[in-house]
Amino acid sequence: MTFTLATWNINSVRLREGLVARLLREEAPDVLCLQECKSPVEKIPVEAFRALGYNWMVARGQKGYNGVAILSRLPLSEVGAGDYAGLGHARHVAARLENGVTIHNFYVPAGGDIPDREQNVKFGQKLDFLTHMRDDFHASRPEKAILVGDLNIAPREDDVWNHKALLKIVSHTPVEVAQLAETQDAGHWVDVTRQDVPEGRLYSWWSYRAADWDAADKGRRLDHVWATPDISGAAHGSRVLRAARGWEQPSDHAPVFATFDL
Repeated sequence: MTFTLATWNINSVRLREGLVARLLREEAPDVLCLQECKSPVEKIPVEAFRALGYNWMVARGQKGYNGVAILSRLPLSEVGAGDYAGLGHARHVAARLENGVTIHNFYVPAGGDIPDREQNVKFGQKLDFLTHMRDDFHASRPEKAILVGDLNIAPREDDVWNHKALLKIVSHTPVEVAQLAETQDAGHWVDVTRQDVPEGRLYSWWSYRAADWDAADKGRRLDHVWATPDISGAAHGSRVLRAARGWEQPSDHAPVFATFDL
């Protein structure tokens, strides 16, 4: 079975319903994981997506912020959602495909602007969220699983436009990168994107603040696709759909794709 999966921080699924529909029409991933849906589940425009063949959805939602959803044209069933760090936020949902693959969709907190948990509660929440993820993976080692989402950390030097300039900027600080590495190691997760694109700068997010984001190209790779070792070797075709960042009224994130032959 071959299937393609995409992950995209959509920054309001209702505001950008048309962009989601465009991606489903033009790229036709079998599974699309969305973050920052900013909508109660019952108000997600699911009928528009069903009209395009995406008949299955599992989701967790909140009014105005957070929210995660998995849209699929392959049958899937929900297998749970975690309240990481006890924040009460809709930041995780998991589903299982009929081939036995479990897909985890995460939206890790951004962490605010100051990389110090004593001065910035949100930064502490981000680190606690990752710690909870790590501990879960230690307690129950994932198998035949894919983890995707906006993890809000660009771990490698070539995952940001300027490594030295961003060392004190939230999303690329050493403490966040180390915490993410611990979380990844706990589940023996393989970074599928970098398995397929091992060298060179690669971004999935460009700030709205840039007058010309494309020319400036001050990006970060905040969006990730990981897989457990038992299926990571079946992954290929990873790519970032950079063009979507230039669509009308875009999200500041671009979709990240990977294909699996299982």
